[in-house]
Amino acid sequence: MLAELDGLLLVDKPAGISAHEVMKGVKTRFNLVKVGHGGTLDVTASGLFVLLLGNANRFSNSLMNADRSYVAKLRLGRETDTFDHAGRILSEKPFDGVTAETLESALKDLRGDVYQSPPPFSAVKIPGHEGYEIVQTPEDEAGRERMVHVYRFAVDEFAPPFVGVRISCTKGASPRSLAGALGRSLGCGAVLDECRRVAVGRHRLEDALPFMEIMKLDAMDFKARVVPTAEAGFR
Repeated sequence: MLAELDGLLLVDKPAGISAHEVMKGVKTRFNLVKVGHGGTLDVTASGLFVLLLGNANRFSNSLMNADRSYVAKLRLGRETDTFDHAGRILSEKPFDGVTAETLESALKDLRGDVYQSPPPFSAVKIPGHEGYEIVQTPEDEAGRERMVHVYRFAVDEFAPPFVGVRISCTKGASPRSLAGALGRSLGCGAVLDECRRVAVGRHRLEDALPFMEIMKLDAMDFKARVVPTAEAGFR
């Protein structure tokens, strides 16, 4: 029975759908008893979202603590209250002074151990609607700095106002906050325009199936997509 499945389901979450909607959709579609996850993903982001089925939920901390990797596109010359494209625009500034050299210099200070605060606002999905609602970060989290480690924050493409980057980091590191910090360092502002998570620990996006394709699977094909707990690399 599918309800008794234990293991991991690697989902390619599209932007514009909340992590909660993905979990609820899979649980309802396949009549599962217990569905958890190994780390949430912003509604505005896409990419690897690891679902934990059945007894695999006891290993949630292993995935929650795993490193993450992202490919992203930043937009220079803009600041928003969410640090990404979904928020309210706070300022727009010239970015023509940013060169590949000044960008690389600013990125150096955002690698290694860095202190990071969560964005003051976030975009959340409105149930039954296409758009987002912007909500304030809870008071107990707002302004709270925490140390994270950024292994990689490197430029893939420099085409102002857009900059393509790759990020590898520890848990808790926010690509939105990194975009905001980079913009402040450059003096022109920057926001996260697109973000796609490509890895969580040993698990890779290329092994995931798009959410809408998962929802079309029959029971046997769905079962075949579940990575058994014994093969998931937990310790």
